[in-house]
Amino acid sequence: MEKKTVRTGIVGSGFSSTFHFEALTKVYGTNVEVVGVFTKDADGGKTYAEKRGIRAFETLDGLLDEVDAVHVCVPPKFHEPTTVAALQRDKYVVCEKPLTGYFGSGSPEFHWDKADMEVALETALTSVDRMLEAEKNSKGKLLYAENWVYAPSVQKEREILEKTGGQVLWIHGEEAHSGSHSVDYAYTARCGGGVLIGKGCHPLTAALYLKRVEGRTRDGNPIRPKSVTARAHAITRTPKFRDEGHIRKDYYDIDDFAMMHVEFDDGTIATIVTSDIVLGGIHNWLEVCANNHRTLCNINPNTAMQTYNPVEANFNDVYVVEKIGTKQGWACTSPDEDWFTGYPQEIEAFYRTIAYGDPVESDSLLAADSISTIYSAYLSARRNGAAVEIRVY
Repeated sequence: MEKKTVRTGIVGSGFSSTFHFEALTKVYGTNVEVVGVFTKDADGGKTYAEKRGIRAFETLDGLLDEVDAVHVCVPPKFHEPTTVAALQRDKYVVCEKPLTGYFGSGSPEFHWDKADMEVALETALTSVDRMLEAEKNSKGKLLYAENWVYAPSVQKEREILEKTGGQVLWIHGEEAHSGSHSVDYAYTARCGGGVLIGKGCHPLTAALYLKRVEGRTRDGNPIRPKSVTARAHAITRTPKFRDEGHIRKDYYDIDDFAMMHVEFDDGTIATIVTSDIVLGGIHNWLEVCANNHRTLCNINPNTAMQTYNPVEANFNDVYVVEKIGTKQGWACTSPDEDWFTGYPQEIEAFYRTIAYGDPVESDSLLAADSISTIYSAYLSARRNGAAVEIRVY
């Protein structure tokens, strides 16, 4: 079959836009032409474009005029308007996570600790509704860039569930490290919350995905989340936190530790832990306890490769693994970190959908259920862990 060519653009020039571009260069099933980038930071966009040999556009509409698809790699506050604008132009949209959210009252005095969580939940779901409506009326599709869905270990577990017909009884997942490097991440008004949404979306969405796989394998009906209980904390914002300089602490109003307990409509459960108070690098893993098998998905770190370095300076020019803190001593050096975390597989799958109409595993409805679960969890946390029913899509 002759490869189709897809012209694509990137919105944003920060951290996520960097690994999106790298993943685009590895797509093999489709000819991808990266046309250019648009960002409100004109200087940042120009630098980003020059480094990669693409064009820097002055407006979003200018970029949309020349592409078939766009990658939304801006802070979550801007996901909805960018996505809707692209869908209204019948473009395919690859939207970073989390899909959308609640970004405050608009007042400069807004602070998450004083926010009304019922308003937060309803506002987030209304935003989801608008995005889904835009997709419904578009010739394009909304593709949810949740790389955990496409991580090789999670996809292997999908195969196991499909071939063995296993029932997942309990999923236990975690994403944690010592704090985001994003300036925007410190403010709920820019990112929609703290670790519960910013990190919790990853293991949570993988858990929601695997329960969907289980249900569709058994009888064609995905198993959905029913209710959630949660607690959220801001450990580094407490007066008694002792700062040793290893853990980020300059957050304005976000949570830095949270946990969710999700009950599905078949009575099974998932527990998700997420935090910014863990040293030693990224800690990303998902454990699946089924009635006929058990799987531990070590996304990061894993032991595909281990190195011992007696002198820090020896590895000055060697990438080891994200946020490790030190390169001295033993380390789980990743031979291809992007591959283990699912970035190239995710983008390859999306471009097969764009070019050839292949079904997509991480779609807008999975993203919607993730947002609904997370903001229901924030409401539960505000109610000191009382269970909250989840609206599913």
